[in-house]
Amino acid sequence: MSSSASKIRPLIAGNWKMNGGRAGLTQLKSLLCRLEKVKTAADIMICPPYLDIGPAVEITKGSQVAIGGQDCHPEPSGAHTGDVSAVMLKKYGAKTVIVGHSERRTHHKETNKLVKAKAQAALESGLSPIICIGETLKERKGGQTLRIVGAQLRGSLPDIDKPEKVVVAYEPVWALGTGLTPTLGQVRQVHAHIRKALVRRYGPAGQKIRILYGGSVNPDNAAELLAVEHVNGALVGGASLKAADFIKIIACR
Repeated sequence: MSSSASKIRPLIAGNWKMNGGRAGLTQLKSLLCRLEKVKTAADIMICPPYLDIGPAVEITKGSQVAIGGQDCHPEPSGAHTGDVSAVMLKKYGAKTVIVGHSERRTHHKETNKLVKAKAQAALESGLSPIICIGETLKERKGGQTLRIVGAQLRGSLPDIDKPEKVVVAYEPVWALGTGLTPTLGQVRQVHAHIRKALVRRYGPAGQKIRILYGGSVNPDNAAELLAVEHVNGALVGGASLKAADFIKIIACR
C-alpha cells in the first residue's frame, strides 16, 4: 500500500437499505456493546432508514458510531412529497448521506447530474456525501468498466474547495446482494483508476479522498478486500444488519 493511501483513516459504513425498525435498533445497541471489546483504526457509520435516524442518533450519542442517511433531495425544502432534504438529515444528527446508489440510479432513474446536485446539497448542509458508482454485469463483460465508472465519477463529483469531505464508493452493480465479488485484481484496477481520476479533478487533495469498496462485503472476504491498495474502507449492505457480522468486518481495520 502506498504511503499516501496508508495515511487515510478507513471508513466502515453500513447501509441498512429498507430494513431496520426495532430489530435494527436492537442490533445497533448490540454493536455498541461489542465495540467496547474491539480495537479499530476505522471510522464507523450506520445509514438506517429515515424513520430510524433520530432513534439511532440517540442510541449512539457519545459513541464512536456516526449515523448517516441513505439519500437526500437536492433542495433544502419545498413541495417534494416523500423526499427528505440534507438540511433535515443534518438537523436530526446525521453526519453523512449516501447519494447515487445503484439502486436509485436504476430504479429511480437518477442521473449523474442529479447525483452531483445531491452531493452539493449535502456539502452545503454540512454533511459528507458518499457518492456511489459502479458498472453492471453486462458492462463488465463488455470491457466497459473503467469507462462507465469514470463517466459516473466525472458527472457526479461536486465542485468544492475541500474535496476531502467527499467519499467515493465503488459498488459493482452485479455484486450487490448476489454473493459475487470482483477478483482482488479487478478491485485494485478500478480503485487505482478512481484515485487517478480524483487527483486529476482535485489535484493533491484527491489523494486524501476515501474510496470505499461495496458489494457483498462479508466477514469472510473483508480482510482481503480492505488490504487492497486504494481501498479505504467498505460500504456494507446485508452484513451490517447483524452486529455479530458487522463487528468482524470492523475488526479487520
